[in-house]
Amino acid sequence: MGSPSSDTENLTEGMNVDELSLYTTPPQKLHYVEQEKGVMEENVTLLRNMAEPYITWCQQMTDSANQKVQDVYGVVKPTVDKTVQTGQDSYVYLRNPPPEFYPRAGVIGFTGILGLFLARGSRMKRLIYPTGLMAVGASMYYPQKAATIAKSTGDAVYEFTLQAYVTVEKLITGKSAVKPEEKVSEKGRGEMKLSTGETKA
Repeated sequence: MGSPSSDTENLTEGMNVDELSLYTTPPQKLHYVEQEKGVMEENVTLLRNMAEPYITWCQQMTDSANQKVQDVYGVVKPTVDKTVQTGQDSYVYLRNPPPEFYPRAGVIGFTGILGLFLARGSRMKRLIYPTGLMAVGASMYYPQKAATIAKSTGDAVYEFTLQAYVTVEKLITGKSAVKPEEKVSEKGRGEMKLSTGETKA
């Protein structure tokens, strides 16, 4: 008799995998039959169709709100970054200040407090006295910066005053009685009189 391993080799050589009963599956003939919709499915479909416009509206509102938030963030972020950077720069400056910084700050602060003390009475005095005295105190220690600020402020005040004057003049005079065309013709007549006067002389 042969060894058991040779028997299994003969069995496996003689049979195919598809021929083994364990692996064979009978052929099935399937076709798809769609089920009829039940009452529950119809109600769910109806509910989805009714809710779809509201869901779309909510999605659009959410998208527009997100866009507005992003726009505001884009506008606010540079300002916040600049403020944070200014704070960090001030912190670094105050950690290692120049030797004369604190006495100067003390004098400028004292002039502001003195201005508050002297500004008894109207609100204008309370605003002008402390600000003016602090500006004078600061200009003693920082004359170049004070001159630059005074020049730019003077130019801005001059422009504002000029615009206010023009606006007030327009309000007071109203519409001029003489039309611009008549003004031009009057100027032309004056020139004609001058030219005729020159010929007579």
